[in-house]
Amino acid sequence: MNRTAARLGVLLLAGAAVAAVLLALLTPFSSGGTPRGPKMSPPGSGPASVHVNRLSERDHELTIRSAALGREGMVRVLLPGGWRPGSGPWPVLYLLNGCCQSEYDAWTTQGEAARLTSAYPVIVVIPEGGQVGFYSDWREGPAWETFHLTEVRRVLERDYGAGDRRAVAGLSMGGLGAMSYAARHPGMFRAAASFSGVLNTLDGNNGVDWLLNEYGEDSADLWGGHRDPAWAEHNPADLTAGLRGVRLFVSCGDGTPGSLDPLGTAPDRGEATLLRQAQTFVNRAQANGAQVVTDFYGAGTHSWPYWRQSLERALPMLMDSIGASA
Repeated sequence: MNRTAARLGVLLLAGAAVAAVLLALLTPFSSGGTPRGPKMSPPGSGPASVHVNRLSERDHELTIRSAALGREGMVRVLLPGGWRPGSGPWPVLYLLNGCCQSEYDAWTTQGEAARLTSAYPVIVVIPEGGQVGFYSDWREGPAWETFHLTEVRRVLERDYGAGDRRAVAGLSMGGLGAMSYAARHPGMFRAAASFSGVLNTLDGNNGVDWLLNEYGEDSADLWGGHRDPAWAEHNPADLTAGLRGVRLFVSCGDGTPGSLDPLGTAPDRGEATLLRQAQTFVNRAQANGAQVVTDFYGAGTHSWPYWRQSLERALPMLMDSIGASA
């Protein structure tokens, strides 16, 4: 080898080494230190890039670079006692928010989810769902269903040891999400619970259009026009045949102020409407052979004290369904 060729070989090796160092510095790392590629994957493929903020030993906040949303999405994860990297598979409980929440993780800040679930050997997942996302892949907009059930699920399985024994529960809009997800994805969830849920979007007074308009959205971008089949395809009351074999819990108040409301609380017509929807849903689910536990507790408004109470009452059944009893 002549002197010029040797010098060229040294320069090429040095360049390769510098490139390797730069690649290592620019590649994001998971909570366990495993490098992942910086590019977003299309929905349903590849690992997602994740930043982990450890709020406590049990409480992790994830920022997931999501192709389904076209931006970063937030997820709160509450870990069970005894969890450690590499452990599992662990049962999983999804907790879904209602509409119009300023905090994506309101189940922790207002719903006391950390306290209520602390005795159970389960990973609790509280994903961002959008203020009026309605737990769907929008025709024009974010794909919440794909984010939750593909991207978030895969991150949990890869980084936290989440298994395939899952339950899902939600309040208001999240009640729709819980029942819709369980029905639309057979075998994914063993149990589902709705607390004051939107369970019949086709009853003529569902409020979906009004809420979307309040937030500057067009309902046609969600499920199309009201005669579009997509409305029924996401409507829990029309999906009850798909819930046979899933253990269900449905709770709702009647809208009159109850013992957990402050003095002077006005009647809540919205909660009364949701009770009617819940009764329709339960009747159809039972007619289709589903197992349903109901808690129509009478007086009570559309508010956090009742949703905390409902979660506490539903947890024994939900946890038993996924083998995570206290």
